[in-house]
Amino acid sequence: MKKPLFIGSAVAIVTPFTENGVDYETLEKLIEFQIAGGSDAIVVCGTTGEASTMPDDEHIAVIKFAVEKINKRVPVIAGTGSNDTRHAIELSKAAQDVGADAILSVTPYYNKATQKGLYEHFKLIANHIKIPIILYNVPSRTNLNLNPETIKALSEIDNIIALKECNLGQVGDVVNLCGEDFAVYSGDDNTVLPLLSLGGKGVISTMANIIPRDTHDMVAKFFQGDVNGAIKMQLHTLNLIKALFSEVNPIPIKAAVNLLGFRTGLCRMPLTELSEDNLEVLRAEMKAYGLI
Repeated sequence: MKKPLFIGSAVAIVTPFTENGVDYETLEKLIEFQIAGGSDAIVVCGTTGEASTMPDDEHIAVIKFAVEKINKRVPVIAGTGSNDTRHAIELSKAAQDVGADAILSVTPYYNKATQKGLYEHFKLIANHIKIPIILYNVPSRTNLNLNPETIKALSEIDNIIALKECNLGQVGDVVNLCGEDFAVYSGDDNTVLPLLSLGGKGVISTMANIIPRDTHDMVAKFFQGDVNGAIKMQLHTLNLIKALFSEVNPIPIKAAVNLLGFRTGLCRMPLTELSEDNLEVLRAEMKAYGLI
């Protein structure tokens, strides 16, 4: 039986940058903000963490820093995906070596692998590490889908334990095929409750960067049987979520974290600064939510 790495809300944490690299002082403050806010796990160097623009040495240094600062208080999940299988293996091994509790591995982008290729890609990664693997299916970014039958085959590999799913339409099929032992987490903040209702175990969240307690509590209410309370919380987040995704993630969420008073810097190119119009909408929604 596979035990879920977490049930609840994991934050896909932003990476604060300066012109010279990572702002580790601010990263530590963000980590403590998340733990104090009730996040059940922390994902470092994911999409929201801008792993795609981080050199390998910096990427692994951030994982190592997070592992040391979190110090087993919550699980550390390291984003180590790549469209080069060899590169994904090396990043995953390095994350394991510095103490990550699990990895999050995205489907290869750009190459447009077949379902057989996706299976072999993840199988090879799993064969090279011992820590758990969370698959990440996000068709809008990768231009391909990890099909339910492929997920089922991968779920039979011992250390592939979960899926971060952004294709809500196939969640029911995945749960039916893989059973309760295989955890499915929402990859979209605006459909957490629908996914939970289909047997999901939680969310890997962008909005938790600014509302960790509410994101945690929304999932907790659902599992405590207060479904109406959870639904009300989900509905309450929707306008804020729209503002947080007015431009490609993580542009708006990084602006939002800055508005909370943290010094996260700008996104790295080719991502640019949030437009002035969208910044005003974001500021208004954060005020309406009571955050600023």
